[in-house]
Amino acid sequence: MFARVTMFEIDTLRISTDDALELFKKVVVPEAKNREGYKGMYVVRTLEGKGIIVSFWTSKETAIAGVSSGYYDDQVKKFVTFYRSPPGREHYEVVYAEPPGGI
Repeated sequence: MFARVTMFEIDTLRISTDDALELFKKVVVPEAKNREGYKGMYVVRTLEGKGIIVSFWTSKETAIAGVSSGYYDDQVKKFVTFYRSPPGREHYEVVYAEPPGGI
């Protein structure tokens, strides 16, 4: 399994962290679920607007396909007016996982 990690910082004067999360769940999550190889994701944030999205993929190829196809950039564009700076992105191999029982 592979993970794509996106680091972001939204401008909380333009949108609240709660509203940004609701928009993300409404417009990004359904599209992610339709991508080949998608396995799930975690979103973590601070009240100040910094955060990390970790999406999980069946393989390195499916993780990278979202970037090479333009899908990733299309999702980022949906939030461009809310970012303080452009988001960063990295790909990692998942070598150990022990997910929590629930949130």
